[in-house]
Amino acid sequence: MSDVDLRKLRYFVAVAEHLHFGRAAEQLFIAQPVLSRQIRALEEELGARLFARDRRGTALTAAGEQLLADAKPLLASAEALRRRVIRADRGADTFTVGFMPGLIVTTAVRALTDRHPGLEVDLVRTDWFDQVAVIHDGRVDVSMVRLPVDPRGLTIRPLYTEPRVVVLPADHRLASKEVLAVADLADEHLLQDPDLVPEWRALATELRTDRPGVPVFRSVEEKLEHVAAGHGIIFLPLSVMTFYTRPDITYVPVPDLAPNEVSLAWSADRPVPLAEEFAALARH
Repeated sequence: MSDVDLRKLRYFVAVAEHLHFGRAAEQLFIAQPVLSRQIRALEEELGARLFARDRRGTALTAAGEQLLADAKPLLASAEALRRRVIRADRGADTFTVGFMPGLIVTTAVRALTDRHPGLEVDLVRTDWFDQVAVIHDGRVDVSMVRLPVDPRGLTIRPLYTEPRVVVLPADHRLASKEVLAVADLADEHLLQDPDLVPEWRALATELRTDRPGVPVFRSVEEKLEHVAAGHGIIFLPLSVMTFYTRPDITYVPVPDLAPNEVSLAWSADRPVPLAEEFAALARH
């Protein structure tokens, strides 16, 4: 068997994520017949059928499921290698920091550049879905993350904690309260994974019945739109909510929620100069 072509792997991942050859081809900016030929060629190289296609649509086979699980980290490693080579060519005087919405890195960045004149610090905004991926694929040297995250392949240093609040529509019956207990919110519909809020999960009425489906939101902005529309509630770290202040929603402190933990993370598989120093500067 010949070596697997990374380009074909990228094509495969696009189809596997969409489960639709047409939409995957649009994402990749190639013609659908070309994409189909590349997937067939990959199947021939691997000696395994990756997709099952019939009138109902496209589905991954067992081999396809396995390849998808293995292909993503392989592609991330290849991209990280490319980025590191490019950055090495630019010189060793660049340090890139990822940060989540609501997290302020200015003070630590200024302190680091004061200590290292000539150091160029780049900043990359992240979200819940890529705050760790940017480390693995080499986009950043360090990332300021909100726990929990998958710790595999990472070095993680705690920085500080901050309280969490409940986000409500401005006209909600509890919106005027100065403080709320988790028990006050037991009958509400939660627009996020209950496992992220175990205190609420233990009391939630809807988890004892048929919990309504919750869409996968790709951003805080999407969640807030649904809250404003009256579809449910969410819990957020205080700094996130203050970052997204708007008139049609409000937030109320919930002291019996565990605080959100903010940490600095970087790759455990390669040296990251200045990471420990930056962690110390960012620690409250």
